[in-house]
Amino acid sequence: MELKKGKKFYGSVTVSERGQIVIPAKVRKDFDIKTGDKLLVLADLEKGIVLTKANFIMQMMEGTLSAMQKIESIVKSERNPKS
Repeated sequence: MELKKGKKFYGSVTVSERGQIVIPAKVRKDFDIKTGDKLLVLADLEKGIVLTKANFIMQMMEGTLSAMQKIESIVKSERNPKS
């Protein structure tokens, strides 16, 4: 099976009796996941589950906030043009 550039298949994991999984070493290396890192579990009931590092989501949110502040500044300057 050929995957698109940037896409990888790391194998499979098995859920233990306690609901735990082991994240494969190659995944931990590729995504720089270290002991103690926080991961978020996101889900779409139709599409599946995603694990992501919490700091990645924070970076996305900071980028979104920055973009919103720029848009707000543009809107304000259009409402109050300097003559």
